[in-house]
Amino acid sequence: MTHMDFAHPYFGAFVMFVVTFSAFFATVWLSRYISRKIARLDTEKLKTTLYECGPEVTKQPNTISTQFYLIALLFILFDVEIIFMFPWAINFKLLGWFGFIEMLLFITLLSIGFLYAWKKGALEWHSIK
Repeated sequence: MTHMDFAHPYFGAFVMFVVTFSAFFATVWLSRYISRKIARLDTEKLKTTLYECGPEVTKQPNTISTQFYLIALLFILFDVEIIFMFPWAINFKLLGWFGFIEMLLFITLLSIGFLYAWKKGALEWHSIK
């Protein structure tokens, strides 16, 4: 007959993990159950009603241009690539000629990508009509 060794140093951590895991899923399940029971199912009518005053609410199609998202994506792309130049500038003397040639290669590739985006018309703003 063997007995379980409750004196193991990690037994308490394991018990806390199981209790926390169970409490988390019980809380999630309980909150979903309660919210589904008390939720109003006719919310679409409520969202389109007037609020105190003003014109009647009408649904409008999405008129945000995809050009905005393209320019934002290109900005983030080039901004992140420029961030790589700061550590190079700080350690410029330590890196020597190897670091200088690597940075020239990096700037060349960055310029090629910029010229490609420019040539494809990704940087021109088109009016929404």
